[in-house]
Amino acid sequence: MNHDRKTSPAEPDAVSTRSVFGAPCWVSLTSRDVETTEAFYEAVFGWKWRSASLGDRFRIATANDFPVAGLAAVASVWQVAVAWTPYFAVPDADATAARVRERGATVAVGPLSFPPGRAALLADRDGAAFGIWEGELVGGWETWRRSAPAFVRLHTRDAFDAAIFYGEVLDWASADPQSCDVRYEGGEVVLRSGGNVVARIESGALEAAPDPTVRPNWQVHFSVSDVRSCARVTEAYGGSVLRESATEAVLRDPDGARFTVTSRDAP
Repeated sequence: MNHDRKTSPAEPDAVSTRSVFGAPCWVSLTSRDVETTEAFYEAVFGWKWRSASLGDRFRIATANDFPVAGLAAVASVWQVAVAWTPYFAVPDADATAARVRERGATVAVGPLSFPPGRAALLADRDGAAFGIWEGELVGGWETWRRSAPAFVRLHTRDAFDAAIFYGEVLDWASADPQSCDVRYEGGEVVLRSGGNVVARIESGALEAAPDPTVRPNWQVHFSVSDVRSCARVTEAYGGSVLRESATEAVLRDPDGARFTVTSRDAP
């Protein structure tokens, strides 16, 4: 989703959620402190920041002058967790929110109007938070995909059960050729949109685990050229390294939000 568009609806690269529904379309970070958050992610990823049309608490991260992620410093105001959250494209936010409630899950915030669209913050039946977005997407959809996270991964109690829930809510694997393809591969559920892997779902998380890193949650994976460098900069700017290998590291920013960096060269 995009609160700071440079293109108009009439331009050919203006894409709506009706044509890519069910796929991750944006990632946004809820935080408490705008300045600290901006400085941290500028150091780790080289992002620049600009204002959004929604007010001082909302910012847009850019890479090479292109929008890649959002920041909403509303964790305290909205009483929601400090976290990175993936947003999925939907043709009708109200209908999707109703499906979520019907299946015993939670609508935490919204749907609310955020021109040029509408958004809601939700949680599935195991407590993993995710968002939905109805409306126009960032101009140059394929460019956003290349600049955006490599994919998002759901760590959950039961991958098969979660796939059924999200499939019903987001209309995955429907008869519509624009819908996402879902397959079970190598012990996990793999979601593809336009032939690209955009999400994975794996079992193993525990509903009431004392460690929040092993509770059900959506994890955002950012593609980087140097995993080790990102980990060292994270520590230097007040964050922490939760797990690290040559090709991937799970990191935590100074405010407590977890995210993953994955090597672009990883298979």
